[in-house]
Amino acid sequence: MKGKLDKPSFEKITPPFGSSIQVKRYSDITRNKAPFWHFHPEMEIVYIKGGSGKRHIGNHLSYFQDGDLIFIGANLPHYGFTDRLTGNKSETVVQMKEDFMGANFLQLPELSHIFSLFLKARKGIVFQGKDKEEIGEMVEGLADCDHFERLVLFLNILNAMARAKEYSLLNVEGVALEIQPQDTDRMNTIYHYVRENFKENIPLETIADKVSMTVPAFCRYFKKMSNKTFTEFTNEYRLVHASKLLVESSKSISEICLESGFNNFSHFNKIFKRYHGKSPRDYRNNTTRLIGDVD
Repeated sequence: MKGKLDKPSFEKITPPFGSSIQVKRYSDITRNKAPFWHFHPEMEIVYIKGGSGKRHIGNHLSYFQDGDLIFIGANLPHYGFTDRLTGNKSETVVQMKEDFMGANFLQLPELSHIFSLFLKARKGIVFQGKDKEEIGEMVEGLADCDHFERLVLFLNILNAMARAKEYSLLNVEGVALEIQPQDTDRMNTIYHYVRENFKENIPLETIADKVSMTVPAFCRYFKKMSNKTFTEFTNEYRLVHASKLLVESSKSISEICLESGFNNFSHFNKIFKRYHGKSPRDYRNNTTRLIGDVD
């Protein structure tokens, strides 16, 4: 029997007394227990040290390996990035409002590059390479600072992020403007069902019934909320899972195809290449392996 779903909610964030920034570092087995599909008016920076897992931010799905550094804009729905299977050493989460330094803070000419950074964060930013490692270490250091030192270090982090060269935008802008609290309840039901059942065929009638909608109404609703069809979303989830297995396991590609919910090998190869720009075999051969050697 599956466990009871956490009630998705608007996450209320309260920084500690005397600080405008909330910092939490998770380094034990309990880890971050954030709701599955949640949002908040604060921006969020997440640094995951080591490990691999899945990103689900707005309508974006992707796989990360060897840790991650993410900057998420305000009101952008997302799912927690770590669990007991991620294998990360630690996770540091930083949350703050855009006006954490005051209403006119971003109007200062010296901070124009920070203002641009905040605009990019509304699309979601993922940092890579040396920038990820260097800025990630700074983010980890926030948990050990007093309030004043934390503020100074945080401004330095924002400066480093704004000047970073190695990053990608997730392009999820607009999702935050459409999501309402009642929608998180419905979308959480949909996403949770896909997460638990993506290895099987999911008829539209089944998923529409889960949220008490007719199939046509469900299709219109899901396309409006995610900017993609339910089939596209489900296949993307399967492809992200397949990407993870290709890197982390020595299973054959045909086995991975089946374990990711695809029952047609040629179709799997075709949409995998369309999604990643390379075949599953090339993806495996060109991606850094996390465990063992993969033939």
